[in-house]
Amino acid sequence: MLHLPKKMLYALEAVVDIAFNARPDPVQSKEITKRQGIPLRYLEQVMQQLVHGGILKGVRGPRGGYRLARERRRITAGDVIRVISAAEAEEEAQIFTSEIGQKVVGPLWNDAQASLLAELDSVTLEDLCQRAMKKGRVEAPSDGSHFEI
Repeated sequence: MLHLPKKMLYALEAVVDIAFNARPDPVQSKEITKRQGIPLRYLEQVMQQLVHGGILKGVRGPRGGYRLARERRRITAGDVIRVISAAEAEEEAQIFTSEIGQKVVGPLWNDAQASLLAELDSVTLEDLCQRAMKKGRVEAPSDGSHFEI
């Protein structure tokens, strides 16, 4: 079975946490670590990539943290995965060095990845927040706020 790298899974969990727990104040990394159990050393790397990729905005200061850069209905799971995978794209390009790898296995793998990304592009952070509420695994913010323009 295929598995997404931990870094991608952490990125999705962190972004959904921010989308779900968005308030007037930004969400701090330590809060995400507490709620999701993501090691802080991985989380900070992921968060910086997501800021540079335009998914999150970093807010500095003592009450700083992270906010979504766009409305949660305008960010897809595919957007998050693309930002994280962009940093690893160079390594992946050199996986298939043999002729059969380049001409047969590589294209098959590329098609499989394109299908997965198409599926992830059909799911927004809004969808994931709604799923979380339906599953009863997380509580909605008490003030009912979330990022909207």
